[in-house]
Amino acid sequence: MKKSIRMKTFLTLEKSKIKIMKQINHPNVATNTHSRHQVTDSNLLIDSLNPKKESPVKNSLKIKAILFLFAWVLLLLSCNKTQQESWDFTSFYKPVDYPIIGPDSSFTFIDPIKGDTVQWQKADVFNPGAIVKDDKVYLLLRCEDNPAAHLGGRTSRIGLACSEDGINFTKYPVPVLYPDNDAFQMYDYPGGCEDPRVTQTDDSIYVMAYTSWNGEIARLSTAFSKDLIHWEKKGPAFATAYDGKFLDTWSKSGSMITEMKKDGKLVLSKIDGKYWMYWGEQFVNLAWSTNLYDWYPLLDENGELKKLITPRKGKFDSMLTECGPPAIVTNQGIVLFYNGKNADNDDCDPTLPRSTYSVGKVVFDKKNLQSVIYRTDTCLLKPTLPYELTGQYKAGTVFAEGLVYFKSKWFLYYGTADSYVGVAVSKLE
Repeated sequence: MKKSIRMKTFLTLEKSKIKIMKQINHPNVATNTHSRHQVTDSNLLIDSLNPKKESPVKNSLKIKAILFLFAWVLLLLSCNKTQQESWDFTSFYKPVDYPIIGPDSSFTFIDPIKGDTVQWQKADVFNPGAIVKDDKVYLLLRCEDNPAAHLGGRTSRIGLACSEDGINFTKYPVPVLYPDNDAFQMYDYPGGCEDPRVTQTDDSIYVMAYTSWNGEIARLSTAFSKDLIHWEKKGPAFATAYDGKFLDTWSKSGSMITEMKKDGKLVLSKIDGKYWMYWGEQFVNLAWSTNLYDWYPLLDENGELKKLITPRKGKFDSMLTECGPPAIVTNQGIVLFYNGKNADNDDCDPTLPRSTYSVGKVVFDKKNLQSVIYRTDTCLLKPTLPYELTGQYKAGTVFAEGLVYFKSKWFLYYGTADSYVGVAVSKLE
């Protein structure tokens, strides 16, 4: 409806512009004696200031042209404002009642570390990052191999899938990021490469934030790619910050700040000459970088990691506040979706099952990235479908990691109970 109104306004203004410009350029306008009696006080004022003594009619038409151009500028500004004001991100619905992607034991891969053929997505496929490329949606997927292993004991590799409609996906045959015989094996193996979030630079360099899991310490790591298939690992994000103080600190879930270009493309945003990333699981911290792989987390007055938001007793996020998809700069502020875990004790939200993961939203000030403007008291998306209510993770889970603007709507991609992939779509454009 809004798009239709804007189009009608556009056509009306275009017709008016053509009509006015024709009248201004007509050879009889300056000498049209029949119209001279229509001179207004405004015409007389302009005429008295006009050294060329142009006709009042021509001056009147010039005023109309100026007013038209002013209206045209206002229309452009209002269109952009209307688009962003409709980004309330509260109108998501689930377009299908089945997982859009799941495990498949037919996919095999030769593990470069063991040399064995593994069914690399036999157990579970979940927690997707998402990005739009060539008018298609691409998902980076966490894929686990051995269904007999315990929760957290499987090896994860990151796979790729593509869709033309955002719902029906075709998988790439082999993983695109995985533990290898490289300098990062000590961080990536045996647990693997987990939970990707992906975005891109202005010049289409794709940047992935993922978890390196060696079975002892989870470390937030990064990787770069030009095509989403071939990735260059950059290693743990906090390896060099403060002389390596936080290299061996548990770190996960990096949500880099992005902005939308006029063509609808979401790209990494530079603020005060730096890139910024919200990250964390037990609390949310903010880090900055100039090269997208060496990251410096903000510290408090005691030199420890600064906590911007933390779990809240009695709320859906009473146990964990884990960052979701890349954050987005909007008119209202910087919007960060995050995954709240309900407590497993009396601190829980009584309206949700204990230990449930659901999706919330926090908005930070654009002028002070640490300052919270707004935070939801209740979740925006929660488990409701059978495959969301239980799975490898026994408690219900919707765990969002991918958000894209595609075909004039927002698509939010999430993992379900550490087993499948689901999607929610915005009702508003």
